[in-house]
Amino acid sequence: MIAIAAKEGRRVAVLGDGGWGTTLALLLHRKGVEVVLWGAFPRYVEFLREKRMNRKFLPGIRIPSSLPITSRLDEAVDGAGVIVAAVPSHFMRRICRRMARLLSPESRPMPLFISGTKGIETNSLMRMSQVIEAEIPGIRVAVLSGPSHAEEVVRESPTTVVVSSRRHEASAEAQRLFMTERFRVYTNDDLVGVEIAGAVKNVIAIAAGACDGLGFGDNAKAALITRGIVEIARLGVAMGARAGTFSGLAGIGDLIATCVSRYGRNRRVGEMIAKGKTLKQVLRGMEMVAEGVLTTKASRRLALRYGVEMPITEQIYAVLYRRKDPETAVRELMMRSPKAELENGL
Repeated sequence: MIAIAAKEGRRVAVLGDGGWGTTLALLLHRKGVEVVLWGAFPRYVEFLREKRMNRKFLPGIRIPSSLPITSRLDEAVDGAGVIVAAVPSHFMRRICRRMARLLSPESRPMPLFISGTKGIETNSLMRMSQVIEAEIPGIRVAVLSGPSHAEEVVRESPTTVVVSSRRHEASAEAQRLFMTERFRVYTNDDLVGVEIAGAVKNVIAIAAGACDGLGFGDNAKAALITRGIVEIARLGVAMGARAGTFSGLAGIGDLIATCVSRYGRNRRVGEMIAKGKTLKQVLRGMEMVAEGVLTTKASRRLALRYGVEMPITEQIYAVLYRRKDPETAVRELMMRSPKAELENGL
């Protein structure tokens, strides 16, 4: 049992001891917020407590002894007014289901739940906010997204993100919670657009990595990013999002950062596959989750459901799951029938 002194509703529980979860916990701790970090694996949590450094996911960054770390979910969420989740998308439902048994709306106000996860549930095709609301009825949900590599945020490199919710007060609360002089937070009430942009950009990042692995230059990368955001926006608008969201931080901002950064896990997947490795070999050598691998499946299914043309996504699906040669995929993209750049405004 760890000792956590907390006043009802004031403490923040950060779920997920990967790079992003650890970074968000440190950001809040440095700001003076009472915060606890939760990890799913007791042995690694013990390692974090003892060494005070997340060597697997965030090497070189010291975790203060004053920041509590626990592997008990009940300890983490008890008395928390805000729950921040930075867990892989395929674990979100399971964790929310466990939390639902711990949160009692009759005994106290429900906390604000902020998702920092960028993904789509593969089987249900639900966005993370939908998964959370389905498993914890009555919870207030907000989503944190935008260009924000943990490796830079934790070193307090200036970063600007967006928070979204259908409830303005939830967005405003999350904005106040995270805002610092080095971490600027905007609000955007287009929850669908923010979540679709944050998830599907990882698919385009795999394609960007393939460009790098094939030795292509800036021309190819620029075209890929530009046409990639068109694909993402096309799907988002069909699902009810606003087109303008994809010109903002959650859209083109996050896409650029993910496609060009040396930190990008999804970009790395594409690069390694283009250099001859199989998907299984690439994933076996990765500690962190590359969300774009599963999101490629989900995005393709959503495109079919909504009747949206997503040629880059279709080719990445073929490369990942049908062992298509990346060079052939590029050739087929380049040789598609001639089109106008803008169709129906996208």
